[in-house]
Amino acid sequence: SDLALPQIEVLKQGFDQKLQEGQEKVHQMWLDWSRKSLKDSGDESSAEPEEMESLALLLACKITQQLQTTCSKIVLAIQGLPSSLQNKGQQSLGAIKELYAAFSVANSFQDLSSNVLSQSQRKLAVIREYMEELLDYLKNNTPLSWLVGPSQEAQSSQ
Repeated sequence: SDLALPQIEVLKQGFDQKLQEGQEKVHQMWLDWSRKSLKDSGDESSAEPEEMESLALLLACKITQQLQTTCSKIVLAIQGLPSSLQNKGQQSLGAIKELYAAFSVANSFQDLSSNVLSQSQRKLAVIREYMEELLDYLKNNTPLSWLVGPSQEAQSSQ
């Protein structure tokens, strides 16, 4: 009957994993890009700095899009919880959407101010904290509405 907690745990694990993989990959690409743009491009064997850069941006875009999807699912899943938790969910989703928007319009790292990049780290950390808080809440309080509730999913599956 208590379907929601495991679902959200799975979503959060997915979120954490995507986030970690993504940050590592983007960071690595950024390092490669920085090294290559410092060095003169006498090294023919590796990708051009511009190529590396657009790959990294593409990746960042893809990851933030996946995180946005996960976050949307969580926001949908927590209807019926205290409004403070729901508000934080909406804020998290808003933050991810902003990041996705920033990455999707950028053509180069220059387009992303260091401000955007440092904000993205902060925003993602805040979202992870929120998910921890949400899971703690769910472990300690299983909302009645989820056990008996008028959720459309429950009705449509009958």
